[in-house]
Amino acid sequence: MMTSESASLESLRVLFQSDDYIVVDKHWDIRIDSKMWYEKHTVQAQLRHRFPQLADPSTYYGFRFCHQLDFSTSGALCVALNKAAAGRAYRCFKDRTVTKAYLAMVRGLVEKETQTLDFSIGKNSSEGKTHMMCIEGTEGCENPKPCQTELMVLEYGLYDGDPVTKVLLQPLTGRTHQLRVHCSAIGHPIVGDFTYSLGVDDSTYRMMLHAHLLHIPLEPEPLLVSAGDPFLPAVDPKWLPQRSLRTLTATVEALLEHRVEEDRKIKEEKRERARREEEKRKRRREQRIEEESEEQRMQCQQWLSEWAGD
Repeated sequence: MMTSESASLESLRVLFQSDDYIVVDKHWDIRIDSKMWYEKHTVQAQLRHRFPQLADPSTYYGFRFCHQLDFSTSGALCVALNKAAAGRAYRCFKDRTVTKAYLAMVRGLVEKETQTLDFSIGKNSSEGKTHMMCIEGTEGCENPKPCQTELMVLEYGLYDGDPVTKVLLQPLTGRTHQLRVHCSAIGHPIVGDFTYSLGVDDSTYRMMLHAHLLHIPLEPEPLLVSAGDPFLPAVDPKWLPQRSLRTLTATVEALLEHRVEEDRKIKEEKRERARREEEKRKRRREQRIEEESEEQRMQCQQWLSEWAGD
């Protein structure tokens, strides 16, 4: 279980391991940086410490992160161990068939218990904010792109005496800082998010955002991993739950069931499109055969006429 203690080389927790993938529970106090393979405070260094064979340059150059987590975000992080595996995972992310769900503690009491956050997000070009993203319509927002996040309230309570809401966030798109920007946009920034609270929220030991669930529909076996729940009173006694709306387990199960149903519909639509295309090809072939047969028939008649005339 994730704690409030800082990360160390020995603190890496492996959630899943196969010949092609490793999924780790990334610590909130450690970064991902492929340019800093030998820097101690990186996921790469932890993996190299845990799996010495990955220290071989011929091995780690085939090493690929399938997705990214911000420095201060903890939770499930998938690493592909070879280029072929990375390609398979990349296609799933590109086709948006991957399901991710994050736990977060946000400031204030979120009134609407389930909602879709739909704000286009772009790069912030304002002076002093170029490291940030922003929502469309704000000053300095460049090249905004459509982004959607599903938000489900789990619990209401207090964190260090202040009202907070524990939520499950499902990103439907994958824009940089999307969850942080969307929560800030509705007036409920994530607890401990120094950047998107404009430097105000600096009293907590971490940002309260955790990648809880990762489902990649790989063939023949999908990858499904849960990284637990670090936002519990037993882990952080400053968190005091007061009212529960729904359990995390039931919410995640419903989310996965909904995704399975959506995937089934998508597959059915693909099969139907393929069937219609095959019917079109068949009709074109039949039409071509009929046209060729008619042309042959007319040519035959012409030959017979010429032969009779002789």
